[in-house]
Formats: sequence, structure tokens, C-alpha cells
Amino acid sequence: MATTSSASSKAAARSGEQAWAKTPKVNGEFFALTYGSMVMQLIKDYDDVTEVNKQLEKMGYNIGVRLIDEFLAKSGTPACQSHRETADVIAKVAFKMFLGIAAEVMNWNSERNSFSLVFFENPLTEFVELPPEMAGLVYSNMLCGCLRGALEMVQLKVECAFVRDTLKGDEVNEMTVEILQVMEEQMGDDYKDNS
Repeated sequence: MATTSSASSKAAARSGEQAWAKTPKVNGEFFALTYGSMVMQLIKDYDDVTEVNKQLEKMGYNIGVRLIDEFLAKSGTPACQSHRETADVIAKVAFKMFLGIAAEVMNWNSERNSFSLVFFENPLTEFVELPPEMAGLVYSNMLCGCLRGALEMVQLKVECAFVRDTLKGDEVNEMTVEILQVMEEQMGDDYKDNS
């Protein structure tokens, strides 16, 4: 079992490298500064860190809903056969394809269908320091929303949260992902069961 998992992890890493090579790039500094400006504007607009966190997650969700199409079209990744494989593809292919970094899947919990994505680099946090009054801000919460939105489009309802953040003095960034439900595919309103 470990050999199969290791082989599938290496295949996912190769797939991520290939997807990264084919994806058009945006200047990393420009991306980080633009994201920072957007977060600052949200702070000015809402003046409440909790609401800013919600808005970042909501914006990320809307991006993830649309991003999944590009991922499926350009990554060349076959359909995942297990939740573990899904976690590996997110960490090695999706993170590489869209952020230029790879994450590690850790803390797998079979009973809760949950895992952690751990990564050292976060392109969103370049040039950022959080002042003490912003301690409650989950600066990269948009990533949680992206994951939630993208996975919902492939019939997985998940809950995502940052539990460690280098901006807050942690050694690594860590997101937890819990798979809550495998959703049934919905038929359109015009569908009628004639059985």
C-alpha cells in the first residue's frame, strides 16, 4: 500500500511540474502586491477582521468554482480514486499549477476524512507583516475558499481552515481540510424519472 501511495505521490508531483511549466505566469511580486492591496481595501471597507476573513473566503470560493475548469482542462490529471489521492493531487498538482509551490499532505485522519496541507512558502505573503491589531486576520483565507469552491464543483463538500501561518510566527503554513460529504450529482429541473 505504501509503495502504491508513494508512486501515486511521485506521479502527482511530476504532473504538477508539467502543469506549472505549461501555465502562463504572472510576476510573483506584482501578484503579491495586488493581493495585499485588495486585503487592505477590504480592511478599510469592513473595519472588522472577522468580516474581512469571511469576504476573503467568499472571494476565494468564487475563484475556486471557476478555477476547477482550468485545472481539469490543463493538468492532465485523471479522476481521483480515493480521498488520499485527491489530497495528493491538491498538494502536488493544484498548488504547483496555480501558486508555483508544492505542499505536503500530513495528519491524514481516515475516521474524519481530514488532512493537512503544509507548505513553507506562501506567494501571497511576500512583503507582508501583520501588525498586532490584525492578529485575528487570516491573510491567506482566500486559499481556503478556493479549495472549498473547486472541490464542491467535483462533488466534495469540505471545510477548510488555516491553523498555522508564518505571518503569525509559525514555522510553516498549515491548512486543514475535512471532507464532510460526497455530494450526489444533481440532475437539471427538466429531468424526469420515467421508471
